[in-house]
Amino acid sequence: MSTSFTRHDVEFPTENGVLLHGWLFEPIREVGNQKLYPGIVMSPYYGGVKELFVDLYAEYFTKSNFVVLLYDNQNFGDSAGEPRQEIDPKKQVQDYSSAITYLQSLTNLVDPERIGIWGTSYSGGHVLVVSAIDKRVKCVVSQMPSINGKQNLRRTQKNDEEYQKLLNAFERDRKQIAEGGAPRKIPIVRPAVQPDWWEFFDVNQALDEDKWRYKNWKNEQTLHSVEMYGEYNPEEYIEQVSPCPLLIIVADNDTVTFTEDEIELFEKKAHEPKKLVKFKGDHFSAYKGQPFEITAKAANEWFTKYLQT
Repeated sequence: MSTSFTRHDVEFPTENGVLLHGWLFEPIREVGNQKLYPGIVMSPYYGGVKELFVDLYAEYFTKSNFVVLLYDNQNFGDSAGEPRQEIDPKKQVQDYSSAITYLQSLTNLVDPERIGIWGTSYSGGHVLVVSAIDKRVKCVVSQMPSINGKQNLRRTQKNDEEYQKLLNAFERDRKQIAEGGAPRKIPIVRPAVQPDWWEFFDVNQALDEDKWRYKNWKNEQTLHSVEMYGEYNPEEYIEQVSPCPLLIIVADNDTVTFTEDEIELFEKKAHEPKKLVKFKGDHFSAYKGQPFEITAKAANEWFTKYLQT
């Protein structure tokens, strides 16, 4: 594994004309080396930004001679798009394809026939959809994927009454937007209710060397984002992923995207070639320490097996 790579700021347009900002990681080539590398496209988790530990995976893959494009989703971080902090799964899925097109345009660097995609949590669900419909994808890694938004959203509510209150809030928000008002904003994480989640997202609990990572992250989302989350079910696409090789990585104690759901989907609906890797931890464990080493190594080996020739 090489340790030499460079990272460049890049921008590229989406299908709906929004300019996305990302980082392009590439191995350092010797002078005169015209080798084309396989490429990997990556985007962050729900409400995340590229700096918030996702870049560590990009660096890991690049050291194994991949060119990696990691970008901020539209409406987030350094990317353009309105309304800010709105998480639209359909647009984010389309943006993966726009990113693939951009990566394939780097004809002096990337082999357009060897493109893989990686996603985690919400984007872990996205890559199931993308690999099912965009057959330019030759390998996919889905880490702790969100696979059934309606079911997951219902689980976050204490009872039927609380769930109905949420649905009523969606209706009021839609009316407000239709009348020309601004979309309602709510927190992504509620520290008092979700202290284990907040431990990951709280800059005050971060190591000094990691505090820079939080500069573009905001604990804010539109309420409409939550409504769209509840309507989004990537599991419906998983049978169409094959023949693209699929690796699903799960935490053994995931109470966000739910380990048992992910394993059941893999065993009953996913087709070969496929592989399941399970690591010890919860939904936010994967980005640091031993869980990171396990998950990054597993993904890297999968990409190497199917993209390196």
